[in-house]
Amino acid sequence: MAAARTKIMLVDDHAIVREGYRSLLQKQPGLQVVAEAGDGAEAYRLYKEATPDLVIMDLTMPGLSGIEAVKRIRQWDHAARILVFTMHQNVAYAVQAIRAGAKGYVTKSSPPEALLSAVFDVLKGRTALSPDIDHELALSRLAGEPQALDVLTPREFEVLRMLLAEKTTDEIAETLHVSPKTVANTRYLIKSKLSVTSDIELVRLALRQRLLAVPGIDA
Repeated sequence: MAAARTKIMLVDDHAIVREGYRSLLQKQPGLQVVAEAGDGAEAYRLYKEATPDLVIMDLTMPGLSGIEAVKRIRQWDHAARILVFTMHQNVAYAVQAIRAGAKGYVTKSSPPEALLSAVFDVLKGRTALSPDIDHELALSRLAGEPQALDVLTPREFEVLRMLLAEKTTDEIAETLHVSPKTVANTRYLIKSKLSVTSDIELVRLALRQRLLAVPGIDA
């Protein structure tokens, strides 16, 4: 009788990216990709249908982001094992993803071996971080101002991310299924926690902490 294979769900809004790491994963003995999703809402729905052993999740996707999807999946299944695989090399995203319930964080600039190593670590119950994130985590502690990764909750970080993407209060409320008043209150809390008083100061802080990419400089 053949041994049971580990079921994996891939979540990324780029089909060609999913195809690439589907091929990589299915070359490994015992691994099988059983579901794929292109956004966070679809990931949450498919997780309940496919019940995978491991989810490999991107962060930046249309609509519901990866961090919010991680949070919702973990609320539905406290035992869910989720590994974030993303372009974001900023440690703030890694910390917030782990706080939301992810068990690992690997950047897409890492070699394929780093992703595979993280997959098996998370399946064994370990927390996995790619080497570049370990390095960034150490550097982040040297800054003197309040760090978004330290003071914001995953939900506050998600609202901040959407504000920096120039989403309106109503758009954020619709995506997160909360009231506009809740979004406005969260916006106030974010500014208070980060010790800024205006949207301009918030953007400047986001640039300093590399939460906001500068076109042509940071992809």
